[in-house]
Amino acid sequence: MRTETEHTIYLKDYAPSPYRISAVELDFTIEADGTRVRAQLNIEPREGTAPGTPLVLDGDELSLGSIAIDGAPLVLSAYAADANGLTLFEPPLRRFVLETEVTLRPEGNTKLMGLYRSSGTWCTQCEPEGFRRITYFLDRPDNLATYRVRMTAPVALAPVLLANGNLVDRGEAGEGRHFAVWDDPFPKPSYLFAMVAGDLGSIRDSFTTASGRKVDLAIYCSHGNEQRCLWAMDSLKRSMAWDERRFGREYDLDVFNIVAVSDFNFGAMENKGLNIFNDRLVFARPETATDADYDGIERVIAHEYFHNWTGNRVTCRDWFQLCLKEGLTVYRDQEFTSDERSRAVKRISDVTTLRRAQFPEDGGPLAHPARPDNYKEINNFYTTTVYEKGAEIVRMLATLLGRERFRKGLDLYFERHDGEATTIEAFLAAFADANGVNLDQFRTWYLQAGTPRLHVEDHYDAASQTYRLKLAQETPPTPGQPEKAPLVLPVKFGLIGPNGSPMGWSGVSGAEVRDDLIVLDTQSAELVFTGVSSRPVASLLREFSAPVIVESQASQEDRLFLARHDSDPFNRWQALQDVGMALAVAMVREETGDPAALAALSQAMQDTLASPALDNSFKALALTLPDEALIGRAIGRDIDPDRIHRVREQLVQAVFEPLAMPLLETYRALASDAPYAPDPASTGRRALRNRALGLLVASEAPGAAVLAAQQYAGAGNMTDRLAALAIAVGADTREAAGMLADFRTRFGGDPLVLDKWLAVTAGAPRDGVIADMQSILADPGFPRTNPNRLRSLVGTFAMSNPTQFTRADGAGFRFVTGFVAEVDAINPQVAARVLTGFRIWPMLEPSRREAARAALTALQAQGSLSRNTADILARTLAG
Repeated sequence: MRTETEHTIYLKDYAPSPYRISAVELDFTIEADGTRVRAQLNIEPREGTAPGTPLVLDGDELSLGSIAIDGAPLVLSAYAADANGLTLFEPPLRRFVLETEVTLRPEGNTKLMGLYRSSGTWCTQCEPEGFRRITYFLDRPDNLATYRVRMTAPVALAPVLLANGNLVDRGEAGEGRHFAVWDDPFPKPSYLFAMVAGDLGSIRDSFTTASGRKVDLAIYCSHGNEQRCLWAMDSLKRSMAWDERRFGREYDLDVFNIVAVSDFNFGAMENKGLNIFNDRLVFARPETATDADYDGIERVIAHEYFHNWTGNRVTCRDWFQLCLKEGLTVYRDQEFTSDERSRAVKRISDVTTLRRAQFPEDGGPLAHPARPDNYKEINNFYTTTVYEKGAEIVRMLATLLGRERFRKGLDLYFERHDGEATTIEAFLAAFADANGVNLDQFRTWYLQAGTPRLHVEDHYDAASQTYRLKLAQETPPTPGQPEKAPLVLPVKFGLIGPNGSPMGWSGVSGAEVRDDLIVLDTQSAELVFTGVSSRPVASLLREFSAPVIVESQASQEDRLFLARHDSDPFNRWQALQDVGMALAVAMVREETGDPAALAALSQAMQDTLASPALDNSFKALALTLPDEALIGRAIGRDIDPDRIHRVREQLVQAVFEPLAMPLLETYRALASDAPYAPDPASTGRRALRNRALGLLVASEAPGAAVLAAQQYAGAGNMTDRLAALAIAVGADTREAAGMLADFRTRFGGDPLVLDKWLAVTAGAPRDGVIADMQSILADPGFPRTNPNRLRSLVGTFAMSNPTQFTRADGAGFRFVTGFVAEVDAINPQVAARVLTGFRIWPMLEPSRREAARAALTALQAQGSLSRNTADILARTLAG
């Protein structure tokens, strides 16, 4: 196995392999105690390869059983093989077939990369570098090959045999065994290889493409869970239809299979024709899944399906280009959900995720560009920067070009690069060439880390009827990038007059302005609007048109004016957030809040709640004040999480205590006996009702805690039951402990529901939570090898419980580093991901900062960490 001492890999050093594997035949013989893999690789030298150039194939924990070229066994002096690779010293300088045989032990593969077993099912995960754990190979994304796979297994253990592509043969193999042969005619990189063998149930359906082809659809799962897959199937069919309508992309194989497994490091994997999913992103029924679960299933099913074109048919040349497939596909799944549900609510939700997860990453020790220029461990770059910021970059491109021109560029991209492994530069060139534009400066978004600040100043001159708007951009230094270049910022905007209506102007100068879009491509610009009849209030960055932090001296009055009158729903929500944030920061610094300002925000919240023009989902979001992590980030340095927690509690009480009656009326009015449905109207009703309950409990309204307990006991669906539980535990009500115990008794036999109990337990902002988690982990029945259970418990604690994770006594830090040290030997990816919770440590006040440093230094001193964890640890400490 490779170690963390290996050298850093640089983009500038990229070069194609001197050899190419064009076709692969794999033969898996599956037994209960091991799996034999015979590989036949059709290999040819690339043009210009010199005679005697060695062929170096990747391997990881492999043991070579046999090796031959064109059927002739190789002598020992012709090659060198070890667990980490296979080298042929002087392969033929012509096309040849390399045959190898290895034996795998999937049962003991706790890393969950390569071939492993999950609850008895054989399955694979090969992205990014898992295929080398199956056979020796050029395990890199720029080697595209066709695959033909034969699997033989005992019928009793594995009646279902699946792989990429189309099923071309199957039958009996004697002695209680059977076989299946799958052929994938589309060349793909090895990271998209997949196979599954097991005793599985399924649901089946079909989809007819725009050209009239019938595609057979199936979702495989553990027996008894078939009915929990219906929403996933519905989401798949809607995704396929949407991609045809919106982007003209039609599915290309005869079958599309999904398999749900319980042990999986990621959310899902887009393997060609055989998507493998974490079962939490497939299984749903009202009694055990929340609205958030239904939303996540719909979104991720769509995301993995959309990869068929943006990731599979066109893939990335090297792992530095990971954002090419992931950022583009996240943008596509965001657009799908926006079209299926509420565009405004989806945008607010996505930006909230961006600010909670990606902005801290971009502003901390783990900051990196959307396309990094070096890495030690590629698994550590499956980040919110690559995914969510990558999607924001694509969204800005779409904003700058407009929908029709964006589609024109994307069509050219597919036309040019179908069946290829390509780069960010080629992606941007397609849009530039299709539309006759220069995107050289725009490319900087992919190359530069950090979240830009957009500074705003304005002035109105009544005498000349002139409105001046000054915009200036600045990106703070990040690790390895002390100097920053100006970016292209698309700033969607509007001017609103005193009566709340849009305002026009007779002329504008100072920067490029296209209707409602300002294009800021310099360090600063002063726009001068003439013919403005009265002082406007500027609504800037509508729809959050660029991923920046706005720094403005706008008054509370102007912000509340926007909250009431802005035609852009995102900026109405943003205005309330800005007012709440300003009050929270002031209260942290000055002990008490301005009574008049608090009253004004309270009235604005009441107006929002009462507005008949706003939908329930939007109201639920609008009635949410900035959370503790966002407040801490706004303060920026020397933060005291305990103080922030107390201040936010005070702020919630001050703003919402006067709204107790309308909140209670809203809660009662939204009660419903209708059967559960995951449609937008129903989810919006539940969201607002549960928000009202949460605010009543948080503001200590009389009888609210009892109301939460009653909702928990009588809930007809998991959304309402879990909401009541989380509200009670978060407020540490008298009833909370009993509700937690009851929840575990009711649902402890369902692992995915148990994850919810683990997360609520770990997120409780009270003393004693660490002892509770230690007790859970010490339980012999706790599945310490399952990523879902570990992430739900310790991941939630490190990422979402700032008061207890950052305890002044350092106990939270030591608990997490102790967990990381133990789990790293089992599953390095889980350990490394949990460790990223420490990215906030440089912002903490001095005593907490030193406690965090001590815990991290002690972990580093152990000296036996995986490369995954050692890389995250070194970069975190360097910050």
